[in-house]
Amino acid sequence: MAEPKQDESFKVVDRRLFTEEGELRKEVADQERREEEASSARMAETPKKSSAPAHTPSSTAEQKPAAEAIPPSRGFQMLVDFLTRNVAAMLGGMADPRTGQAFLDLEGARELIDMLDALREATRGNLAKTDEELLLEVIGSLKLTFMEVSKAAAEAMANKAAKR
Repeated sequence: MAEPKQDESFKVVDRRLFTEEGELRKEVADQERREEEASSARMAETPKKSSAPAHTPSSTAEQKPAAEAIPPSRGFQMLVDFLTRNVAAMLGGMADPRTGQAFLDLEGARELIDMLDALREATRGNLAKTDEELLLEVIGSLKLTFMEVSKAAAEAMANKAAKR
């Protein structure tokens, strides 16, 4: 006797931070607001230590935020640079060696930008301040460039279709 097949399904969740128009998604903004509220609530609940004098070296080290205590990582900066260069190449920043024409892969560029977003989420709070700033600046710049290039490509395709 054959067993009946069970319905196997899956759920797709869009975890990108920005919409196609480049605006912050509502769910992401709500999540960040909840995280900030939870963080401020935890800060209010933690008791203040008054037993140690304020001038001791150990207490001044505890007062520094965790991001300042983490040294910048050359390896992380190289990873971000590698991914950034690949996105730039996919957005027409490099000519195809075979044809000499600008290479344009919008879907590949979008995937790499999403990878950088995922990297930002995965490393939140675990990077040096300079590394966090680098990642945020690179992501913003690449998203802006992606929007400009994709808009220009869409206009070029529309013009090409209109001429036919």
